[in-house]
Amino acid sequence: MAAAPQAQAQPVSQAVKGRQRRAREEELLVWPDLVFIEFIAAVLFTILIVVLSVMVDSILLDRANPAVTPNPSKAPWYFLNLQELLLHMHPALAGVVVPTIALIALGAIPYFDNTPEGQGEWLSTPRAWKNTYLGAAVGAVGTTLLVFYDESKHIWAFEKLTGAQWPEALNFMRGLRGIQNEIAWPAWTLDVPLGNLLRADLLGLPAIELDWNIPAFLVEQFIPVNAMVGLPLLLSLVAHKLKIAQTKRDHMILQFSGFIAVFVTLTIIGTYFRGEGLNLVPYTIFADPLH
Repeated sequence: MAAAPQAQAQPVSQAVKGRQRRAREEELLVWPDLVFIEFIAAVLFTILIVVLSVMVDSILLDRANPAVTPNPSKAPWYFLNLQELLLHMHPALAGVVVPTIALIALGAIPYFDNTPEGQGEWLSTPRAWKNTYLGAAVGAVGTTLLVFYDESKHIWAFEKLTGAQWPEALNFMRGLRGIQNEIAWPAWTLDVPLGNLLRADLLGLPAIELDWNIPAFLVEQFIPVNAMVGLPLLLSLVAHKLKIAQTKRDHMILQFSGFIAVFVTLTIIGTYFRGEGLNLVPYTIFADPLH
């Protein structure tokens, strides 16, 4: 009777002994595989910084004066894309709503693109490179054209090429602000008392004082939102019709490439092409040697 449990335990013991240990080549350890590489990278980076600090003079302007705001006053480079958006739409939309929705959309990509094939692989579909090129090109070129339009550069190009003045009847096409300022909007559209419709006081709450400026709403919110939503959808529709984007992953690659291109384009414009008064002119961060 005592031999039976031993006989039953023997196969388990043999299974444990027979379990093959993973080969060293199949493992990635924190030390030395990761930490050693990070240490070497840190040493090289430190040497590079020291060499650059010795060879390149730092950009020194006048002593900072809290009573004087520099012109132009720019955000850090990683926020210049948002600062560029502030010039074209409502501040709450550009500074809060758009970044929040962008982060949510990026986080939702794995839930939308849930195809098991090719997971963890870059550009795994046969049409991946085409969608990458198309999304990046449309994002970069389209963003540049939209910024130029809103800055009335199309009028400057028209006058340079034709030598004629821009027709006054078409002044409403001077970017988004032209729609707001050059169209003879009825007086009632400039001050619609929504507080009279949203009677919060009937619920025992403070009365809402809200005056709706319809032209400002169209220019600062309605048109930008429809452009940011409608143009990517139109891009996916055209790519689908042309059989460039056929699967969920194709569309995600297309949209993500466009998003990165828009992000980079806005950063470049905000860094190098926003001068004094944030006008669209060539600009450099380096101090003028003549001053």
